[in-house]
Amino acid sequence: MQLSPSAHRDTFCRDNLPPVSQWPEFHFDLAEVRYPERLNCAEALLDETIRHYGANRPALRTPNETWTYGDLRRHTNQIAQVLTEDLGLVPGNRVLLRGPNTPYLVACWLAVIKAGGVVVTTVPLLRAKELFPLIELTRPALALCDHRFADEMRTAAGDALPVLYYGDAGDADDLTVRASGKSGEFTAVDTAADDVVLLGPTSGTTGRPKATMHFHRDVLAIADTFSRHVLRPTPADVFTGTPPLGFTFGLGGLVVFPLRAGASALLLERTAPTDLADAIAEHGATVLFTAPTAYKAILNADRADSLKNLRRCVSAGEHLPLPVWQEFEQATGIRIINGIGGTEMLHVFISAADDEIRPGSTGRAVPGFRATILDADGSPVPDGTPGRLAAQGPTGCRYLSDERQRTYVQHGWNITGDVYIRDADGYYWFQARNDDMIISSGYNIAAPEVEEALLAHPDVAEAAVVGDPDPERGSIVHAFVVLREGVAAGEEKATELQKFVKGTIAPYKYPRAVTFCAELPKTVTGKIQRFRLRTTAN
Repeated sequence: MQLSPSAHRDTFCRDNLPPVSQWPEFHFDLAEVRYPERLNCAEALLDETIRHYGANRPALRTPNETWTYGDLRRHTNQIAQVLTEDLGLVPGNRVLLRGPNTPYLVACWLAVIKAGGVVVTTVPLLRAKELFPLIELTRPALALCDHRFADEMRTAAGDALPVLYYGDAGDADDLTVRASGKSGEFTAVDTAADDVVLLGPTSGTTGRPKATMHFHRDVLAIADTFSRHVLRPTPADVFTGTPPLGFTFGLGGLVVFPLRAGASALLLERTAPTDLADAIAEHGATVLFTAPTAYKAILNADRADSLKNLRRCVSAGEHLPLPVWQEFEQATGIRIINGIGGTEMLHVFISAADDEIRPGSTGRAVPGFRATILDADGSPVPDGTPGRLAAQGPTGCRYLSDERQRTYVQHGWNITGDVYIRDADGYYWFQARNDDMIISSGYNIAAPEVEEALLAHPDVAEAAVVGDPDPERGSIVHAFVVLREGVAAGEEKATELQKFVKGTIAPYKYPRAVTFCAELPKTVTGKIQRFRLRTTAN
């Protein structure tokens, strides 16, 4: 595959793409995903949308303010001016973003891209311990960070990475203050459609971060496939949801899809079930993106009546149990749109909506994508036979300089790590995960990373972590711990270890269940038998 001439002066991303021979097979047979050779996706999402729908429409809302498309363009262009005029950002430089879901974070994302930069998205809950290897991997030239999240960012950045904070109007060096003095006139860099625009971090089962490399055309492709053909949004829609913009699930559902459709997004920092339900009712949200856990929690809080404005509910990030789907439809009349996606694919590639939904199934391949079920040797299996889910389409996995590319992409297919069955009608039915990744409340949690955090505690001699099925969260993290000699086990020690993990890695990764053992089950070679722990846990 021949790449287009790049606009990047900093060639780091192109230099670190995997060899083309290791890429998945791509398909552009859908007319909507055949893009011109030169393309800046921020310009397409913002300026082209304004040309089509006008600048005075609401684009981004919060409980306290509304930005029009014109406001968003002005802030975006002002930030791009600071990046290029004051800080010397050149096309291809990476910029790490860190902050909660706010309009200014969206403007920063668009500004980096308009300036020809490459966005490195992060989740604000990550600790310095988790940010540092990501910084080492992606080598950003700059970080933009919400001032409320400065402490961990300063620790991770050290002296090597310049950080510009935003949101503190009393600081003359704050990005918002510096940007306010700019004209707001900026011409987007003429990037190639196949220039890298996004490095999406994802944890491997080892806990060692990977970064998926996505092109400008990929960002538009997820809107022109899943959003256009399954969600079918209108300019009147108000999107909202719980996933951070640092997750591609949130980036698509709360930024890319609404902007591509001329719609608006309600961005929320408080997403507890009652807060979410109140915001949906108060602001007239019509499209909701969240995990099965949140749908169940809203029902448990008896807040179904608050959802009457919704016309689309999307579930992804973890398996949607059939009882949750049925209970939600009975309480609200809304048929949840299930889907499976992934950072490697950028967004959802199997789904179904409306009358095409088969309760309990994830759906069928989204227009523009293909899917199949493979055996261990890479051969398709007959319908009705469990196997490895594999996908192809206009997007796909390209890891940044990582040998795990060979594992995720095999025989031209993206291998998702899920066991599925396909029926005779082309519907896909989830069976299980086939690795050590625990998916809890929509978050991917690498078991070895939690183990490492536990082992850093001076009282822990050995630790092994597995996922327990849970009706509320899908799965929870369950830690089996062997304490050092002389240390007493008990509820107090379990609480101590939970707090320790919360302070070491992102709090959502802590073990909700802790079991103390005299020893861990092992093979004769000393390898921990996690399958026996899973049996014990269940």
